[in-house]
Amino acid sequence: MPPSMRAISQTELDVLKTLWDHGDSTVREVQEHLESLGRTWAYTTVQTFLFRLQQKKLVRSDKSGRAHVFRAAVSRDALLSEHIDDLAERVGGGTVPLMASLVQGRRFSPAEIQELRRLLDDVEAEAARDRRDGKTTKKAAPGATRRPSHS
Repeated sequence: MPPSMRAISQTELDVLKTLWDHGDSTVREVQEHLESLGRTWAYTTVQTFLFRLQQKKLVRSDKSGRAHVFRAAVSRDALLSEHIDDLAERVGGGTVPLMASLVQGRRFSPAEIQELRRLLDDVEAEAARDRRDGKTTKKAAPGATRRPSHS
């Protein structure tokens, strides 16, 4: 299991979201950003969460200056993708049933529908390129579709 798939508490996720939203930050800066959201935590508490995230390899720090500067070591999209893949595998049935449950019964704006169609078109075009170039793709679970790479 990738290091980022370790259990992440909601509080750790709030700290990680702060780094995603505000970029490289010191403990004090993370604390101030969280306070602006109404989360008042002691400096040492924020520091503990950052060090936990670092142990889980979700955060890196630069210790060259006077204060540690922390940065997210994983993107929001990568973490979300890992958790979705894990959920699809654990629940079973693959990606298609998971995607169906995400879209069925929901209302989408025309722009959202257009974006979903664009994403599916991109997946289809990538698969066609792979077939044309003779590339083999990783065998998916029954009912699953291959995720587009966002490298």
